[in-house]
Amino acid sequence: MIERIWSGWRSAYVTDAPVRSAPAASRSDPDDAGSVFTRILNSGASDVETHIVHRSTTCFVICNLFPYTTGHVLVVPYRAVADLEQLPGDETSDLWSTVADTVSVVRSVYRPDGLNVGLNLGRPAGGSIPDHLHVHVVPRWTGDSNFMMAVSNTQTLPESIADTTAKLTAAWAVA
Repeated sequence: MIERIWSGWRSAYVTDAPVRSAPAASRSDPDDAGSVFTRILNSGASDVETHIVHRSTTCFVICNLFPYTTGHVLVVPYRAVADLEQLPGDETSDLWSTVADTVSVVRSVYRPDGLNVGLNLGRPAGGSIPDHLHVHVVPRWTGDSNFMMAVSNTQTLPESIADTTAKLTAAWAVA
């Protein structure tokens, strides 16, 4: 398991996040506030506070609070759906168009050597929020694992989430 030097707030997320096996559409608990993404959208907090860097018609781009690397963002439909098949054509089109735009913006800001783009559908596939699909866009650099990873299984992240949010938001404004 990878440890992150600055992620002391993760424990609140892990202990508060409910374990779900049913998609959001099949839940009947009216007290359930939905996925973490739904809670963020309904929080009333500003995009700066929530680290949302871009909004399109049917989805948004948000900084990952538990990034693999600096610049790791998520493209998320506004509607909580568990699988791609649950998105109608217009939402599918907007999602993938926003993913392509996100790749361009991340490349322009961070100049990575490459990128990982993908999603995990369902908890067995690695999905930590299985009832609200999201596409990861992760910039990668040759040699981005260093001695900290090798000797202590710890990842260092050289930029705060607030700085990442500011850089990517500014880049979207001119994209």
